[in-house]
Amino acid sequence: MPLPPLVDPVPALTDAERARTARHVALAGLGEIGQRRLAAAHVAVIGAGGLGSPAILALAAAGVGTLTVIDDDIVEHTNLQRQVLHRLADIGAAKVDSAVRVAADLAPETVVHPVRERLTGENAGDLLRGAHLVIDGSDTFETRAAVAAACEGLGIPLVWGVVQEFHAQVTVFWSAPPAGIAPVRLSDLHRAEEVGELPTCAAVGVLGALCLQVGGLLATEAVKLLTGIGEPLLGRVAVIDALAGTQREVPLRPAVLRPAASAPAPAPTPAREEIPHITAAEMLAAQEAGATLLDVREPFETDAGIVGGSVVIPLADFLADPGQIDDGPVVVICAHGIRALRAAEVLQGRGVTASVLAGGLAAWTPA
Repeated sequence: MPLPPLVDPVPALTDAERARTARHVALAGLGEIGQRRLAAAHVAVIGAGGLGSPAILALAAAGVGTLTVIDDDIVEHTNLQRQVLHRLADIGAAKVDSAVRVAADLAPETVVHPVRERLTGENAGDLLRGAHLVIDGSDTFETRAAVAAACEGLGIPLVWGVVQEFHAQVTVFWSAPPAGIAPVRLSDLHRAEEVGELPTCAAVGVLGALCLQVGGLLATEAVKLLTGIGEPLLGRVAVIDALAGTQREVPLRPAVLRPAASAPAPAPTPAREEIPHITAAEMLAAQEAGATLLDVREPFETDAGIVGGSVVIPLADFLADPGQIDDGPVVVICAHGIRALRAAEVLQGRGVTASVLAGGLAAWTPA
């Protein structure tokens, strides 16, 4: 169901802006009042790269009144395959300068505040304060964690997306949603200690057209939240496989129920039995005896090969719907054992017998 709009509308649009956004005004449910809400809105975009570029274009075209674009990088030749804000003439210039130029050319009433500064845990709160919502198109988990923490502290929605190779995910995090809506945070999808070292675009590549698709979805989520239309992806993750041509969704629920401050402290939870860590030989013997091997690595990892007979479900997809594996025993596999332990804990909590390949596949060299 729609959530209340984040923004009060401006009193009126200028004649030029009303003419430019006429196709929005004609949309049932959005209309002129929705367009006036967009004109009053302030969106912060982290990164003017593969995801930020199309999101900035779409938000400016949509008539969002104020954009703060945060990026400390310069344009490089290899960016142009997917970062559609920039042109050959921009190589060597600050990426945020492209955002200023493009918005002025496309939607002159949109004000862009360029911030050529690297966002960190120390400055994130100050940089994002005043925005109605944030779109995160950054490319490191360290930055994403800092953005998420700042949004949680400010109580504002975080529209979040990630792209790698031919795969993508889009969702909305919000630590302080309207009453009756469960808060969902980045840590409910990815715990920092489980992420590990992620490959860069330079190492594994990324499909440029998919960046445009995901950037458009990020902008759409922002428009829905700002104007109070549609059903935002809060509590749901859109999962895109560009090669298969599919887009599906998985539910995302809080990993830990957080009681209200006024609620009495819950009774201590009994300690769970320690998750067994087994050797590769024990894993193969367990498989021979009927155990399921669950590989929770990402597609860019499993593309290089899996243990024969494994069931492959990336960790985020599994955590969103643990019922995909409802019978044991299960041996969980990942690269180094950290993500596997998280999945095994969830399985154990559901009464499914689970163990973990000790050290992950990185520690196993099959004969």
